[in-house]
Amino acid sequence: MARRTKRLWTDDEKRSICVQTTGPGVSVAQVARRYSMNANLIFTWLRDPRYAPEASAEPDEACFLPVEIVDRPMHDDNKAAAGPVPAAGTIEIDTAGGHRLRISGAYNPEALARLIRGLSG
Repeated sequence: MARRTKRLWTDDEKRSICVQTTGPGVSVAQVARRYSMNANLIFTWLRDPRYAPEASAEPDEACFLPVEIVDRPMHDDNKAAAGPVPAAGTIEIDTAGGHRLRISGAYNPEALARLIRGLSG
């Protein structure tokens, strides 16, 4: 009969294992199997502030941006209207960096978010 030995994990190893659980689509059970250990041990480490990953460790953390809805007249009767009026089904976004995006028709929201992040950075 094989004798089991208790493994001792260093603090750096515990931190590294805990950080691996924060990846997109990664479960604690997957990380536990990778190291041939029980997932409950990782959950214990995640509750310990010494090993828990920091909240800022997420690269694509969601955030809210200020939005202003501007009512523009459809006709140029009012000289206060700035620029052309976008067509129906079009969204127009002015970024803080001075860029203006005008999107018409179908679009991929994730690709649009990456574009806005790139222009704002």
